[in-house]
Amino acid sequence: MPPKFKRHLNDDDVTGSVKSERRNLLEDDSDEEEDFFLRGPSGPRFGPRNDKIKHVQNQVDEVIDVMQENITKVIERGERLDELQDKSESLSDNATAFSNRSKQLRRQMWWRGCRIKAIMALVAVTLLLVIIILIVMKYRT
Repeated sequence: MPPKFKRHLNDDDVTGSVKSERRNLLEDDSDEEEDFFLRGPSGPRFGPRNDKIKHVQNQVDEVIDVMQENITKVIERGERLDELQDKSESLSDNATAFSNRSKQLRRQMWWRGCRIKAIMALVAVTLLLVIIILIVMKYRT
């Protein structure tokens, strides 16, 4: 895993590690030109530009934070979509099973209705035959 670096360095981080080196390079006999190159630009004319750089750096940091939040939200959304897809597939499977079971039950109920109708018809025919036999026997005697 790569090491984590700071997003931006403050002045203490930069100057703290370099101070001893600068002290060694800057001695009493150095002139202004060497000081400029070793210490960097300073003075009021560079202040607003430094403020602009800090402002732009702050904006970049804000954009980075927003993008990290957006990436996190996209990942969470992807997870929710996966869960939703799983639930959808489960619901589809359950619907198919329900449909098959309802067709099977409908067939069973239809056959049960047919059996009841057949039994009722058989009972009616039997009653008619009994009545007819009784009537024929009564007139024969």
